[in-house]
Amino acid sequence: MAEQDWKQQKRPFAAVSLTPLFWTLLFFVIPMAFVWFYSFGRNVGLTDIDIVGTLDNYKRATEWLYLSIFLKSLAVAALVTLICLIVGFPVAMAITFASEKWRPWLLLGIMLPFWTNLLIRTYALMIVMGQQGYANKGLEALWGGASWLKTLVGLQPMETWEPLPLLYNNFAVVVGLVYVHLPFMVLPLYSALDRLDKSLIEASLDLGAGHLKTLFKVVVPLAAPGIIAGVMITLIPALGAYLTPDLMGGTDSQMIANVIERQFKRANDWPFGAALSFLLIYAMFALIALQGMRKKTGEVK
Repeated sequence: MAEQDWKQQKRPFAAVSLTPLFWTLLFFVIPMAFVWFYSFGRNVGLTDIDIVGTLDNYKRATEWLYLSIFLKSLAVAALVTLICLIVGFPVAMAITFASEKWRPWLLLGIMLPFWTNLLIRTYALMIVMGQQGYANKGLEALWGGASWLKTLVGLQPMETWEPLPLLYNNFAVVVGLVYVHLPFMVLPLYSALDRLDKSLIEASLDLGAGHLKTLFKVVVPLAAPGIIAGVMITLIPALGAYLTPDLMGGTDSQMIANVIERQFKRANDWPFGAALSFLLIYAMFALIALQGMRKKTGEVK
């Protein structure tokens, strides 16, 4: 009854929604509309853009050079999302089944990175993964210990340690993106797992199902909404990531967002940069639309 009364009261609803709608229109829709119009234009001189309704920018964006970078960005984003899911699901499970005393502290540990600027976090990770960073120093210490052990037992010691190239490659980009986006996966998973009826898990175990079977047959299906939400929240930002590939990637590790940045800044080709930007936006909208269609299909069933 209360819900029907609220729907009938359109004026209070309009008053509440007017401010966020105005904010979205002024600071998102209108600026994005200008960029969208630029994608149908061409450069006239150094600073002027003539909107002529051409599709040349989109045709150029579908050339294999740029299409391959976009597909590579999609593959990297998918790999990052998969790693975040594999790592994040046990973490979310651990937080869910932790005691009431420790659960807030564990959640605080997940949300703590959000309190630090992304640039600072990225540089901190670069310090760890550099040639003289803590990761290579730790591996060098293990290598030296293994060499000393081989000498002790009378075997030939190992060769001199060479630092591993952990930075400025695709590996560094994937590690950096996982480091940045892992909390986006853990929090939706925890929200879904926390709402599970724990008695269903106990019943499955009491009826003879093992822990793995209970996990895949009971927990994962019931947590599917959280898994899907975590995948979407992780995949879309990872696909458009710019800072991490720019700082931690090499010349062969650039993603589509870095190409877009070069068109706007270095090449001064705003129409082509706008076309690339909106191709990326169209792809993100397609992912969201597929998720919406899947949800409606599930509701119909």
